[in-house]
Amino acid sequence: MEEALEDEGFRILHDGARTAPAREELREYYAGERREFGLPLSFVGSEWQKAVWMELTRIPYGETRSYGEIADRLDRPGAARAVGRANATNRLPVVVPCHRVIAADGSLGGFNGGLHLKERLLEHERRVLGSGS
Repeated sequence: MEEALEDEGFRILHDGARTAPAREELREYYAGERREFGLPLSFVGSEWQKAVWMELTRIPYGETRSYGEIADRLDRPGAARAVGRANATNRLPVVVPCHRVIAADGSLGGFNGGLHLKERLLEHERRVLGSGS
C-alpha cells in the first residue's frame, strides 16, 4: 500500500516520537494499567459527530450505554441511529470508546472492527475491573 501511494507522488512520513505517547497509553490500556486516556483530542467531523464522540469519552471504563441513552444525553431523543452513524465514523476507537455503546436490548449493535473485537474489548474491561487492577 505504501509503495502504491509513493508511486502516485505521496510521501509517507513515520514520526515515532510524535506517536509515542499514544502508543504508550494504548499499551497501558491493553495491559490493564490505564482506564482513561490523557491524549489531546482534536475531532474532525460535523458538530453532531463531535458531540457524540465527546459523549463517548464520558462513558466510564467497563460500563456501557445504549445508542438511545447517548442520543438522550445530547438532547436528541429518537436519534439513536444517528448516534450509530457517528460511531461508525469514529477514527479513534478505544481512545474514543465507541465499543461501550450497545443496543437498547443489550445486544452489541455494530462495530467497525467487527463484533468479535467489540466483545473482546468489553470483556477485557470487565476482566480488569474484576481483578481489581
